[in-house]
Amino acid sequence: MSTIVSRLDITQIFCDVDDFYKQWEGLWQQVPQLPSTTGERRSKSRMCLSEVMTIVIAFHGSSYRTFKDFYTLHVLPGWRGAFPNLVSYTRFVELMPWCLMLLCCFLHTRTGEITGISFIDSTPINVCHNCRAHAHKVFKGLVTWGKNSVGWHFGFKLHLIINDCGELLAFKLTPANVDDRKPVPDMTKDLIGKLFGDRGYVSQKLFEELYERGVELVTKSKKKMKNRLVKLIDKILLRKRAVIESVNDHLKNICQIEHSRHRSPFNFLVNLMAGLTAYTYLPKKPSIDIYPKDLPALPPAIF
Repeated sequence: MSTIVSRLDITQIFCDVDDFYKQWEGLWQQVPQLPSTTGERRSKSRMCLSEVMTIVIAFHGSSYRTFKDFYTLHVLPGWRGAFPNLVSYTRFVELMPWCLMLLCCFLHTRTGEITGISFIDSTPINVCHNCRAHAHKVFKGLVTWGKNSVGWHFGFKLHLIINDCGELLAFKLTPANVDDRKPVPDMTKDLIGKLFGDRGYVSQKLFEELYERGVELVTKSKKKMKNRLVKLIDKILLRKRAVIESVNDHLKNICQIEHSRHRSPFNFLVNLMAGLTAYTYLPKKPSIDIYPKDLPALPPAIF
């Protein structure tokens, strides 16, 4: 039996997921599930969807690099007592897409508090190595080529908005060639206060649209732009924008939202949603420590 130290409180996750599932169970049986086709017969599994969701989320807090190793070497030998109705690995992979809709809904209940200070950024989600892009078929028609400061990548782009505590506020998945500014209006519908981004979000039209809704977009100036007056507090918080880069690093290297072993778009989405959910349960998230030290010492005029 393999032993690992999980970064997550599995008991707490299961209690939260199971309570959420029970509230949805009545409605869940009446609406089409994903994936669903016309005339499809539903076969009920002996495993509850809340158990499937818990195991999928738990993988993203473990030290295993592949879900197959996690399930066969850790879950099957060691979690029989907690999950007496465990199925084989092959059957579990078949069950994973059926929890996608519920997993998406549950993730939206795990968003953080709107504090008035938000950071926005995007990160590429590669679906394969660039040299194999011409032969890639799993996501054919869904992914595109994109380019950022690092170089070219083939896959999707994950757009994130976090607060100053590192908690997720909004997220959106788009093809890799979508402009960073395009999903911003939809992602900021519930936000207020200041939104800090890099130079890729510079747009007068976008600034005016957000400002009318009570959101002030603050970005660094491009080299050819004229100098403009920026409040000191905004300059300080712009320097803290690297916190969202740390969040992206946690999502990819700790929660493992990116890998090139997907054989189904549905399982890719389950992996992504479960990874984002696992991040919300991390006991320590990247955050900025500005309130206790810097703010009280600054004069009110800079605000």
